[in-house]
Amino acid sequence: MNRRDFLGAAAIGVTGALVSHAESSSQPDSQERGTAWLCLTCGTQFPPAIQPPPACPICQDSRQYVGWNGQQWTTLDELRKTHENEITEEEPGVFSIHTKPSFAIGQRTFLIQTSEGNLLWDCISLLDDKTRASIQRLGGISAMAISHPHYYTTMLEWSRAFNNAPIYLHELNRRWVMRPDPALRFWDGNTKRLMRDVTLIKTGGHFEGFQVLHWSHAHDGNGVLLAGDQPEVCMDRNWVTFMYSYPNYIPLNRLAIQGIVASLKPYSFERLHAAFPGRFLAKNAKEIVVRSAERYLAAIS
Repeated sequence: MNRRDFLGAAAIGVTGALVSHAESSSQPDSQERGTAWLCLTCGTQFPPAIQPPPACPICQDSRQYVGWNGQQWTTLDELRKTHENEITEEEPGVFSIHTKPSFAIGQRTFLIQTSEGNLLWDCISLLDDKTRASIQRLGGISAMAISHPHYYTTMLEWSRAFNNAPIYLHELNRRWVMRPDPALRFWDGNTKRLMRDVTLIKTGGHFEGFQVLHWSHAHDGNGVLLAGDQPEVCMDRNWVTFMYSYPNYIPLNRLAIQGIVASLKPYSFERLHAAFPGRFLAKNAKEIVVRSAERYLAAIS
């Protein structure tokens, strides 16, 4: 599926420089200096610098937006002064971590306890000592995987806090990495098995390299899908939906929807955890995804 170009020539210039840096840097600067600025709108962290970047390429893309007050920046230290994380057991072996009050996009990250170690799914900007200690008590983090660039946030801070845990991202999203590091593990193809019961699935759609996480044997033996915001659970939790851009109300086309459904077809999942609080399918999740796609396709026909 074709991806949209950045808005404006200036945005393209900024992104080009950042992408070039991401592709050419194999090691982090051992003498990192300056501030690792956070975009206030999306929560993405940038390489340390004395001054913040002129723009955030993530927010200048048509799937996101620059805040109504213009591009604004903060830091992780400032965020720690005003926000905290809440950890909730969503089901045995699945814990959500959510920042309060809400920051940036407002998604959650999930800690999944498997027999082969803990996996952090998706990421949020805030990591503080309290959160780190709580996660250590739950078994730490062995690996990380993130659905798409809107949730990359401070992924390197999390990795470094947990023994440089590897971060699995799809190769097709490499251009959106704003802060390169050896901890990043890019994979290509349609699926990647991380653990015996855990598989990453490239679905495309919202981003070309969008990935979801399938856990084939949760506490009750059923499959669970951790989906980021695609499929996104609707306010009527008997349905899910799909979008190219959620804040800007840009739909996906027929081929993209069919591709998402086809990528999930081989996998069984009874439950689905989406990115935002309360967005959860407790039963019949796969059936709901299939009929929701049919409803969506009928609506755009």
